[in-house]
Amino acid sequence: MKTSIRLMAVTIGLLAVQVAAAQAPAGATGQCKDGTYWTGASKQGACRGHQGVKDWYATTPPAAATAPAAPAAAAPATPAPKPAPTPAAAPAAPAAATAPAAKSSPASKAAAMPQAAGGGPGLVWVNTSSNVYHCYGTTYYGKTKEGSYMSEADAKAKGAHADHGKACTQ
Repeated sequence: MKTSIRLMAVTIGLLAVQVAAAQAPAGATGQCKDGTYWTGASKQGACRGHQGVKDWYATTPPAAATAPAAPAAAAPATPAPKPAPTPAAAPAAPAAATAPAAKSSPASKAAAMPQAAGGGPGLVWVNTSSNVYHCYGTTYYGKTKEGSYMSEADAKAKGAHADHGKACTQ
């Protein structure tokens, strides 16, 4: 009996997810991780300030790939189509895109940096210039200019301290 109830609950949950995905607003090209929708034509800058892109609905046509090859002709043509398809959503999209750009924080710059090779669960990234270690999955993990991966115990033995005093293991 319990198995049947659990199976029904899982089935209802899956149906609810499909119904929610099917109800995306008209003209939406993507969904952000916080549940809001993006209507811009480009994936670049989409969902900035909304924890990133969760699902991308739009496909990039081959013509868009050739547009950057001719910057003089493509630059005026690409901004014009964005406001035309969704005039109601157009004011919200530029406001969301400009606000975080004005407040570019060190954390957003670190998130954009590539992570150093190596690392993984069980290892910390020690910033050798500041002697601070960062846990796996955090913003600065493997992304400072100088550093190396090692165990948390080795980092503490070398005198490094946890980022904001939050140790990786409890």
